[in-house]
Amino acid sequence: MTSLDPRAPLVLDTRDLGRRPGSQRELTRSAPAPADLGIEVLSVPAGTPVELDLRLEAVMDGVLVTGEAHAALEGECVRCLEPITDEVDVTFQELYLYDDTRDAASVEEEGDDDVSMLDGDLLDLEPVLRDAVVLALPFQPLCQDDCPGLCPECGARLADDPDHSHEAAIDPRWAGLSGLKDAQE
Repeated sequence: MTSLDPRAPLVLDTRDLGRRPGSQRELTRSAPAPADLGIEVLSVPAGTPVELDLRLEAVMDGVLVTGEAHAALEGECVRCLEPITDEVDVTFQELYLYDDTRDAASVEEEGDDDVSMLDGDLLDLEPVLRDAVVLALPFQPLCQDDCPGLCPECGARLADDPDHSHEAAIDPRWAGLSGLKDAQE
């Protein structure tokens, strides 16, 4: 009995490959993006299409999946908080081991949590896609390379008003003396 839903958009059935090393299949698929595919400030909106070009190859120990993914991104600039739209293209490759090649006990003993396993004839592409997309995103996305950001005093967007300025702040310890200066004038 498998725990994966074969109707899920990022679950692939490898039954037609068989277990003959060297057999392969190429496919193109458009799948809705899973929730939280990205980082806090830049991500692929949930449900938007992710275009996948995949090659599945049967090898001795399992199925090797090589692929490319293309998706639209939405987020905000970390300096000025303006909306950003962009695209991401990633490549990935993952070996999914046959479930009878290495039993679950040996995987636990070795502490190898990063091993991808086939679930019967099904494989789940979501974790691999998620890793590839998140690693390809910029850590601090900007609307433009030289974004000046926001004014630290009033929050005005500096790109809209490049000559934006404030009077020099008076140190509160000396504020009483400014009153004396005004009284003498």
